[in-house]
Amino acid sequence: MKYIVAMDSFKGSLSSMEAGNAVKKGILTVDPDAAVVVKPLADGGEGTMEALREGLGGTIVSLHAHGPLREVRNTQYTVLPDRTVVMEMAKIAGLPLVPEEKRNPLYTSTYGLGELIADAVNKGYRNFIIGIGGSATNDGGMGMLQALGYRFSDKEGNDAGWGAQALEKVHHIEDYHSSLLDECTFLVACDVDNPLCGINGATYVFGPQKGLQKAQLATTDEWMNRYADICSSFTDTDYKNMPGSGAAGGLGYAFLTFLHAKLQPGISLVLDAIGLQNELADADCVMTGEGKLDGQTAYGKAPVGVAKLAKQYGCKVLAIAGSIGWGAEEVLHQGIDAYYGCMPEDCSLQEAMKPENAKKNITDTVVRVLETYKKQD
Repeated sequence: MKYIVAMDSFKGSLSSMEAGNAVKKGILTVDPDAAVVVKPLADGGEGTMEALREGLGGTIVSLHAHGPLREVRNTQYTVLPDRTVVMEMAKIAGLPLVPEEKRNPLYTSTYGLGELIADAVNKGYRNFIIGIGGSATNDGGMGMLQALGYRFSDKEGNDAGWGAQALEKVHHIEDYHSSLLDECTFLVACDVDNPLCGINGATYVFGPQKGLQKAQLATTDEWMNRYADICSSFTDTDYKNMPGSGAAGGLGYAFLTFLHAKLQPGISLVLDAIGLQNELADADCVMTGEGKLDGQTAYGKAPVGVAKLAKQYGCKVLAIAGSIGWGAEEVLHQGIDAYYGCMPEDCSLQEAMKPENAKKNITDTVVRVLETYKKQD
């Protein structure tokens, strides 16, 4: 038997690979001769960089860059063995980096992400995977572009500034970006299909959770719309209505317009990166899961992404979860054949989340499940 194990992290408890290796231990307890391949798993959001580094190998590059309020921060990105760079925008421009009392996307910037990209390009790297979920910004990606060599100025030729408030001032764009940037490819993990502007766009849908007041939405959206018109005219492109252009406060638009990026659902991007498809042709069973499996899992979360791909190869798919929540049965319509919770009834959540307990509970559950299947065979 060949098993493929691809577990999402158990947030606050186990990393993807720790959970996966606990599953592997259970498989080998029941079937010592089994071939078991453990792959990292993430959905393109928080934890993706760590999951890919832990599962595929790679190195951490640490550096200083400007955070969302233009403060200097320690941050990092990962370089995989094939020299692909993996970044998470949230690590340098994420909402949790801004204190609640200071959350206002009129003044937050994506500048730091541009600094990270520039650093990697200058070090000779050319291929990028970038997760853009969880931003504190609504600057249309202008901050990132400024750090990469684009200058945005007002009518008088002065710098427009930063943050969404600067969108109002943009009248001219000058291009001083390094030609090395043109050699790069960007795959951007994007799980929203919002356009840049309008009532379904970046400002109206995501602005309020970042600190924009209701009275500011219409004006800010008008600024974004005019900014996009100027950018589109400058680049002779029109991505304003492209699904995903409104992601991360318009960062998706900037990637499309200036960096010729490809926006891709996070889970499919990660599955491509880990090469899961290459292992499925001769696999018999795929085991996946996450910390809590519920109705939300059925809507594009990592375990369902694994299941849908596995079903293309006729594999049985079993899911192991820390706990089972309301609506979990929906995953049975998305390629998962059966699911199992691994938290003992007499165990508190706090105890179950201790790493040593979580690993044991996963392993014990896998043993119990596979022994049941073995008896049925």
